[in-house]
Amino acid sequence: MPAFICVTCGTQFSPTEAPPSLCPICTDDRQFVGWEGQAWTTLEKLRATHKLRFEDEDEDVTGIGIEPHFGIGQRALLVRTPDGNVLWDCVALVGEEAMHRIEAQGGLKAIAISHPHYYTVMAEWSDAFGGIPIFLHEDDRKWVTREHRTIAYWKGDSHEIAPDLTLIRCGGHFPGATVMHCSRGAKGNGVVFAGDVIAVNLDRTSVSFMHSFPNYIPLDARAVRRIHKVMAPYRFEKIFGAFSRRNVMADGRAVFDRSIARYLKAIGASPSSSRSR
Repeated sequence: MPAFICVTCGTQFSPTEAPPSLCPICTDDRQFVGWEGQAWTTLEKLRATHKLRFEDEDEDVTGIGIEPHFGIGQRALLVRTPDGNVLWDCVALVGEEAMHRIEAQGGLKAIAISHPHYYTVMAEWSDAFGGIPIFLHEDDRKWVTREHRTIAYWKGDSHEIAPDLTLIRCGGHFPGATVMHCSRGAKGNGVVFAGDVIAVNLDRTSVSFMHSFPNYIPLDARAVRRIHKVMAPYRFEKIFGAFSRRNVMADGRAVFDRSIARYLKAIGASPSSSRSR
């Protein structure tokens, strides 16, 4: 039976004879159903019409996107570390080319995903690399549309998946919305892989926060202050966003702190009381 993929968001569902009646990711107020109505495809059909795009975004960081545009349009990031490579976030296409190119760079030891909009075909990616673990936060378990033996649900506010890689639950965009901190990145100054939990703006000198991006629903002050507080212990020079080249490449910590203050002022809230270091 085919494992159907939602055309609007790229989420894959467990195999069924007929496609689901709707996609719960898209009917949620953070997303939307395509203007022509609910539509479905499969991985096999997608492989016939689309291909992966590989693009170096920094030392030890390679972006992996889909072209032409599909679903939400995010890109995954291949993060290379001395302790093994991690795929940060996910895209709805994987095949032999991806396997060969990634194996040539040391393969994959794990997948970690920021939030449900980017779960896509995570089970297919795991299987393609021998059943590697997929790290998801327990608070977003209800949004998993295809359970898989390799999903490793974690709890709490942080979880170390390698000596220099820590998953941090920021919340906000989703209850379990997660970023990944690499302490050795940027020559030891630290890097944050943020998806759009901490969204890099088009100016690439600021970040922002939303409950829904396509429907323009902002986060409230409490959620943004919590993000500021949970990120306080971490140093970082760079922030990698959800889309190709949408990255802050210098002064990431200062950019983050200024953006928090600007955001709270814009929604008429007092500055965050949490102190960063």
